[in-house]
Amino acid sequence: MENKNREKILAVGAGAALVLLLLNYLVISPLIESWHSRTKQIADLRDKIANGAMLIRRQDTVESRWDYMRTNALDSNPTAAERQLFTAFDHWVKQSGATEGSFRPQLHETDDNYSTIDCRADISGDMDTIRHFLYYMEKDPLGVKLDSFELTSRDDNGRQLSLGMDLSGLVLPSSAQ
Repeated sequence: MENKNREKILAVGAGAALVLLLLNYLVISPLIESWHSRTKQIADLRDKIANGAMLIRRQDTVESRWDYMRTNALDSNPTAAERQLFTAFDHWVKQSGATEGSFRPQLHETDDNYSTIDCRADISGDMDTIRHFLYYMEKDPLGVKLDSFELTSRDDNGRQLSLGMDLSGLVLPSSAQ
């Protein structure tokens, strides 16, 4: 009789273990996974709400920055934009007293929202001339960004310098302006 009791206890224990295993695979694990997924989704939504609230607080700043960019962007016509960029470049050169080297603009269309006029330009002069050129370029409200530059010496003393630059000018479509 003791063997039959043991067999029943072992059978009930094995059945209970099997039920617990199935309960774990079919109910508990999916519930835990769902819990983690919703926790992540709630965290993402909280981040989005915080970012939205920050944008609402900064609305005036963002709108004024956009108006500034729209106002100072290059012309939407590529030829006119290149001419506008060249005129500004020529103005900076004349104001600073630098010697103009080369100026090679090229339209780079990124998507429907904006384009850029990418330009490779070179000037030369002494340190003060280069400094003044960069000052006038930075001071100009035109939507131009200095992407990269190389400053090299053209003599043994470092008095004559050459500045090679990669510039980008912002071009917005007519409807955005």
